[in-house]
Amino acid sequence: MRKLLTRTIWVVSLVSLFTDIASEMLYPVMPIYLRSIGFSIVLIGVLEGIAEATAGLSKGYFGNLSDISGKRVPFIRAGYSFSAISKPMMAIFTFPVWIFFARTLDRFGKGLRTSARDALLSEETTRENKGKVFGFHRAMDTVGAAIGPSLALVFLFINPGHYKTLFYIAFFPGIIAILLTFLLKEKRKVGIDKDKSLKKVGFFSFLKYWKKAPASYRLLVAGLLVFTLFNSSDAFLLLALKSRNFSDLQIISFYIFFNLVFALLAIPVGILADKAGLFRTLITGLLIFSGVYFFFGLAGSVIAFGFLFFFYGVYYAATDGVSKALISNLVDKTEVATALGFYNSFASIFTLLSSSLAGLLWYSIGLKAMFVISGAGVLGVVIFLSMAFRKQI
Repeated sequence: MRKLLTRTIWVVSLVSLFTDIASEMLYPVMPIYLRSIGFSIVLIGVLEGIAEATAGLSKGYFGNLSDISGKRVPFIRAGYSFSAISKPMMAIFTFPVWIFFARTLDRFGKGLRTSARDALLSEETTRENKGKVFGFHRAMDTVGAAIGPSLALVFLFINPGHYKTLFYIAFFPGIIAILLTFLLKEKRKVGIDKDKSLKKVGFFSFLKYWKKAPASYRLLVAGLLVFTLFNSSDAFLLLALKSRNFSDLQIISFYIFFNLVFALLAIPVGILADKAGLFRTLITGLLIFSGVYFFFGLAGSVIAFGFLFFFYGVYYAATDGVSKALISNLVDKTEVATALGFYNSFASIFTLLSSSLAGLLWYSIGLKAMFVISGAGVLGVVIFLSMAFRKQI
C-alpha cells in the first residue's frame, strides 16, 4: 500500500483533510445555525439544493476545461481558496441573500476543484489500484470530517450557542489547505493545450460528452443520478435528530461517529473493492443506504440511531470513492475529469430537486414518510443497476 501512495496523492489527501476540518466543523451546526437566524426547513432545503447545483454545474464546466487545457493544479488551488474564504463570510451578515451568496461561493469552490482533483488522483495510480487510492483519499478527507466536528463539539461545550465564532475559527485550517496546494506540480499534459481549443469551451460544452461516452458509463450514471434523486442532504438526518429532541452536543457526536466509521473503513473497503469488484461493492453500499433510510424515520433511541449512523458510514465507504474509481475505469484516461464532471453536475442538479422535495415531503407528510420513500426509491435503483450490469455481479 505504501508504494502506491505517491507524493501527489499524499499532498492532495492532506489538502482535503484540512479543508474538511474547516467544512465539517460547520456542517453539523449549519442547519441549527440557519434555524437560529430564521431559516425554515423548506428554505434550508432550497439553500442546500441551490448550493449543490452551483457546485455541480461548475464541476462539469471546469472538469471539461481541465481535460482540454491539460492542467489540474490551478483548478485545485483556486477551488480550495474560494471555499476557505466563504467560511467567515457566513457569519459577517445573516440576511438570506448574503447567506445564499456565501454558501454558494463555498460550493462553487468545490465545483472548481473536484473534477480536476479526482482526475489527478486517477492519473497517479493504475486501473487495478484505484479503489485503494480513492479509498485512501476518502479516509484522509473523512479524518478531517471527524476532527472538525470534534473541535466544534469542544467549543460548543465551553461556549453553548456561539455558532458565529465557529465560522471564523474554520477559516484557519482552510488557509493551511491553500498553502499545501503550492506543493503540487503539473507532471504532464493530459489534454489538448491549445489556445484555439480553449476558446471553444462553452460553459455547457461538457454536455456533449454524453453522446460520445461508452454505453456502460451512460447506464451507470443514469442509475446513480436516480439514486441521487432519493438521496437528500445529510442535513436532514441531523434535523431528524433535532426533531427527536437530541441536544446539539448529541447531534454532533452522532456526526463524528459516522465520520469515524467512514474514515476507518474507506481504505479496507477500497482494497476489498479492487479484489471483489468495484460494481459489487457499489451495489452493496446502495443496499445498505436503502436499509438505513427505511429505519431512520422509525428509530427513537440513542442505540438505534447509533447502529444507523454506523451503517451510514459503511454505505459511504462502499460508494463514495468506489463510484469515482468505477467511472474513471469506464472512460478514456484523457476524459476522466470531463466524465466525472458530467456526472457530478447532474448529480448536484438532482440534489437540488432531492433536498427541496425532501423538505416539502417532511413539511407535508412527515419525516417518517420522507425516509421510507427514499429507501424504497433506492431499492429500485439497485434492481435497475443489477439488471444492467448483471454480468459483473
